[in-house]
Amino acid sequence: MYGYDAGVLGGVLLHKPFLDAIDNPTGEWVIPWISSSYSLSACITCAIVATFAFKIGRRGTIILGNIAAVVGSVIQSTANSVAQLTVGRVITGFAIGCISSAVPTYLAETGVEIGDRGPANAFNAIMLISGVPLAYWIDYGCTKSNGQWSWRVPIAFQCIFAIIGGGCMFFLPDTPRYYYAKNRHSEGDDALERLNDAAIDTEQVQRIKREILLAIEAEDEAASSLHWRMFLTSGIIDRTPMKIIRRLCICFWLPMIREWMGSSLMAYYSSVILSRVGARPSLVSLLAGVLNIFFALGCVPLYFTIERVGRRSVLLYGACVMSVLILIFTVLQAVPATTSIQWAGIGIIFLFLFVFGYAWQGCVWLYCSEIAPLEYRHIGGAFTGFGEWLMTFITVFAGPIGLTNVGWKFWLWVLSGNLVAIAFVFFLCPETGGKTLEQVDFLFSKSEFVSGMKKAEQDEEEGEEKRIEERVELKA
Repeated sequence: MYGYDAGVLGGVLLHKPFLDAIDNPTGEWVIPWISSSYSLSACITCAIVATFAFKIGRRGTIILGNIAAVVGSVIQSTANSVAQLTVGRVITGFAIGCISSAVPTYLAETGVEIGDRGPANAFNAIMLISGVPLAYWIDYGCTKSNGQWSWRVPIAFQCIFAIIGGGCMFFLPDTPRYYYAKNRHSEGDDALERLNDAAIDTEQVQRIKREILLAIEAEDEAASSLHWRMFLTSGIIDRTPMKIIRRLCICFWLPMIREWMGSSLMAYYSSVILSRVGARPSLVSLLAGVLNIFFALGCVPLYFTIERVGRRSVLLYGACVMSVLILIFTVLQAVPATTSIQWAGIGIIFLFLFVFGYAWQGCVWLYCSEIAPLEYRHIGGAFTGFGEWLMTFITVFAGPIGLTNVGWKFWLWVLSGNLVAIAFVFFLCPETGGKTLEQVDFLFSKSEFVSGMKKAEQDEEEGEEKRIEERVELKA
């Protein structure tokens, strides 16, 4: 639904029945505003979600988002004015803000084994990006007709995904980590039993529970030194024992840098970019559809390699390859165009989006959900979505203006985003693969704080062993 909703309107924006339904607006900013109001709403929602997500939980936030998606889709598909369409886009943006904040966190916290989180989020990325070409091809087929249904049906179709996604969540619990953080221990025990398919008093389940409770205790102790002013320094000056501020700031900046690297620009305006590169008008629509399929296919290898290669390596080396590709593309746009240069530019775009899908599309959501502290994971998810949608709004609103007024030099801005990504990951992002969510806490912790927590964990384990021995002696 996420990908479908992001891409479905782009395929009908210039469709005559659609323009007729909203009275053929002539203002220069009307169509860009309709497109970008969705991203702006999602951005603001992510900031608001941070204030209430911990109260209703990961599950409740996802359900709320899906309900809003149905409402927003119905309003959009029945629109007969720019105002009604914009209201529908804003409500749907609210829905995606909720979902994009909560789903990666839910997936990360329900992984039973350490190696579950990577494939789960990689599969999530595959499904997410697959929604974009699905929306494109449904638009492509429906807009061959000139009836009003030709644009209303594709927009209403997203309700199906929202009903399925939201309906399934009614039958699932929230995550054990959320329940324990809220002191709802009986529900946390029940969720742990269901996830591990084992009784709560087995050693495996008890070990997981101890790690979660110790992490909560450590974060409570570290949180006592937090102050809102620390966010103004973007986490550079962070003296908290577990670097909570720095980790939340990474959650904001990493997805924002990703959008700076050109993801949404190429996904939203693939037809415009291909036509400017030199593709024939008869080929532009076909190439744009295939390009979006390539983007989705790039996410597939991540499912099989993320746990072996590691998050940091995927992000770092992916950014290096993408920097080289976008540099070549920029040079090709700067030199006089020939048929060979035009096709080379098109080929570079295909390669770039394939690598992007593998290296940065799913891995960013996974990494941010892993480094966010347990009791602040809802804030980390909100920060991730806020950074994502803030830069998406800027890109979608200003991208076509920049391409029109600046020409090939606009790609230097995209290139700079890829270079910044290399430096950011190299200096600020440690590897989180192969560790539990609780162990990730100690990657950012001061050495003396880690030692104290490990001793507390050891004492807890020794105490548990003594209690077991005492029960055995009593039975004897």
